[in-house]
This record gives sequence, C-alpha cells and structure tokens, in this order.
Amino acid sequence: MSQVCVRFAPSPSGFLHVGNVRTALFNYLFARNQGGRFLLRIEDTDEETSTPENERVILETLNWLGLEWDGDMARQSGHQERHLQEANRLLAEGHAYRCRCTPDELELKRHAAEAAGRSRKYDGTCRGKNYPDDGTPFCVRLKSPREGETSFRDLIKGEISIRNTEVDDIIIVRTNKSPIYNFAVVVDDHDMGITHVIRGDGHLTNTIPQILLYQALGYAVPEFAHLPLVLAPDRKPLAKRRGAKAVLEYRQEGYLPDAVMNYMARLGWGCGDQEYFTRQELIEKFSLPGVQAASAAFDPKKFEWLGGEHIRACDNEKLFCYFSEYLHEFTSHSISESLFSHLTNWKDYLIESVKERARTLNEMLDKCRFCLTEDIEIEEKAGRKFLTDQIREPIREVQEFIASSTGEPTEQQWMDLLNSIMDKYQLKMKDLVQPIRVALTGSTVSPPIDRVLILLGKERIRRRLESAMAGVS
Repeated sequence: MSQVCVRFAPSPSGFLHVGNVRTALFNYLFARNQGGRFLLRIEDTDEETSTPENERVILETLNWLGLEWDGDMARQSGHQERHLQEANRLLAEGHAYRCRCTPDELELKRHAAEAAGRSRKYDGTCRGKNYPDDGTPFCVRLKSPREGETSFRDLIKGEISIRNTEVDDIIIVRTNKSPIYNFAVVVDDHDMGITHVIRGDGHLTNTIPQILLYQALGYAVPEFAHLPLVLAPDRKPLAKRRGAKAVLEYRQEGYLPDAVMNYMARLGWGCGDQEYFTRQELIEKFSLPGVQAASAAFDPKKFEWLGGEHIRACDNEKLFCYFSEYLHEFTSHSISESLFSHLTNWKDYLIESVKERARTLNEMLDKCRFCLTEDIEIEEKAGRKFLTDQIREPIREVQEFIASSTGEPTEQQWMDLLNSIMDKYQLKMKDLVQPIRVALTGSTVSPPIDRVLILLGKERIRRRLESAMAGVS
C-alpha cells in the first residue's frame, strides 16, 4: 500500500503560501488516489521556529482545506534517540566516521578550495582516522562511496544520476549531538513506512545523499517525485516579499476551500483541458505522470474565476453554512432569521440571489449587506442623483400598493406594479428601478430588483422608502 508523508518545518513567520501547501495537496491526492495513507510529520527540531503558533498555522491550513491525515501527527523532535541510535550503528558498521575538524578549520578549507577552483565539499581529512569517542568534540559524517554513480528515477523528471566523486561526506549528527535534517528524515520515513517521497524541487539536491543513507542503513529506498516551482505572475519564484499571500488569507477573503484546492492542483498538474474539478474528481484523476516538469505561474484571474465557479456549483445549503461561518468569523455581520420572517424559504432565496456573479463569500456579503440589517446608509452621490423630487409620485405609488396589500406580494406582483408605474409616468426601467434600489439598498448595485423586494419584505420596504424620501426636497 502506498504511504506518503507531508513534512512541514515551521517557518520563522509561520507563513504558508500556495507553493508550500501545494506539496501537501499533491501528497494527499496521490495517497487517496492510490487507496494509500497520507501521514503528517512536523519537522520541529529548530526550537526558534517551532513555536505553538507556527504549528497552529500548519494544522489550521490543512484542516481548512480538508486535507485530513491518517493516524496521529508525528513530531521529528520526539525521535531524536532513535536517530542517534541509527547514527551509532552506521559508525559501528563503518558507514560513518567521527570528524574532529572545527568550524574555523572547515571554513579555511572551503576558502582554499574555492581559491584553487575545486569543489567546496569536505576534503575527507578525518575519513580514515577512525577516531574514538574520547571526549574530544566531533560531528558524525556519512562515508559516501568514492567510485561509481548513484542514480534514481524521478517520477516527474525522469532519470537522474551523479558521480559519487561529486557527493560530499555529509554531516549526519552535529557536534551538539543533534541529528541533521537529511539524516533524520531518512530514519523517520523508514520507520513510518513511507513508499513515496513527493516534495518540491528545492529538495532535489538532498535526494542523492538521502539515497546513500538509505543504502548505508540497509533500508528500502522509496520512490521520489520532485514538484516544479510555483512562480509569481512575474515568473519569479513565489515568495512573501513578492506579494504571495498565506493560504489562510484566502479564507479571510472568502474563497471556498475547494476552489483553493482546485487552483493549487492546477499549478503544475493537468488532466486534458479541464479546469474545474470537484474534490472527488481531483482524487480520481490525479496522477504523478500528469505533473509537468516545468514551473507553473500563479494566475490571479484564473484563480478568481475558479472561485466563482465553485460558489455557483456549491449546494445552497452547504454554501449558506460557509457564508454564515464566514460572517461570524471575519465580519461584524450576522444573519438574523427574524429579518426574513416574511419569507418561508429565505435561506435558499438569499443564496440564490447573491451567488450568481460572486467569486467569494465576501462578494456575496457585498451583494446582500442591505438585507442583513434594519438600517442602511445611502451613498451620498447615489442619493443626490436618484432620490429627487421627480421620483416622489412614483415612489408614492409603491407606498400605496404596500398599504393596500393584505399579504406579501410575489415577484410577479412586484414587477406588475413597477411596469404599471412606468407606463403611468412614462418612465424607463432604470429611471424607476434605480431610485428604488438606492432607497432600499443604499447603493446603485444590488441583486435584481425583484429579489431585493422579496428579500426585504413589504414592511422593511415601507420604512426605507419613507426614510429615503423624507430627505428629498
């Protein structure tokens, strides 16, 4: 059974942009497509960056996107004893050695190598010394092979090979007895039964040393796949300093999690010409051969378009839940059922009225803000332009219709009224509808006027028309 592990090393700022989280998504999709397991490990050996807050950002991001992992979350820091145990085994079996070179000595060696035009890799001073552990400070280095080549087949990039003479004797345990990342992940992945390592291009240089560690430790070598970079719109690597947003910012902007998932999946992966995918379609259709080797650029317009597609495709009941949660968490607005007591199917009607052209939950709010409160503020410019003395008599016709109505008018009855007023006063649609829209919503932009009228109900319409026309001279 395929088993993958998404690794997160908390960043100093806790910042996770699309490029970071896409790796987790591809691991998730691969595992679910293969009927395998998706595991999570926090690489928390750096005490400075591994704070509770930075870890919270990781977990909150995964949970919001619905990237549910199997089993308990692992922490690398909890395995240090096991890492050191395996390092000692490598020493005992002759696959590693103690290096007593000091940091200053190593820096001089690197400068000398650079000046002579040689590689900066370690020159092997301590490789054959077989130093004992006698209290002298040392680090532990892997004794990399000096002959032949090390190769592997990347599931995205194809065959990759390097001559072993170019491979460094990497440090696997520091002088302070803390394991190096490249070593710790190999032991952890083996112990967790990882069959596939799917990660970003930036880790490609780590793969050969890690394969040599797998071989030295006698572990089965997993399959590797290195994902292309995600670029900013200017074709430079996506980064916070170039305007990249944290994935959780898209939640605050009101994007649906499935829209963010869909767009991240399309950054470097495709299935024909299809752009819109449901979560289930992504799982069913995802494959590593479908991942391109070239970098993919973030396209804000396509992202916004997909946001709208997912809003419109979302079931009304589910979308109402998303919308309510969004209002509660990120705005000062809420939805009071008492405001819609005149309307039996008000939840469905509200969502249908605002989802059509919205790309985010925030845009939905902009379209229905007028009906979530008892009071509105009329935009000054719109009021001056549309709420004039010339519209007083047509508005009075609406008020008289409300006074004579015994129940809530239907959409058809409202539209019949507006049409009769336009005929009576020889008005064009916009000449009547825009003043009514401004009076009822405070703005010249809203859902269609028949939906505005139904959502507000005749009593709120009556009060708002009276208030709006009271200021008309």
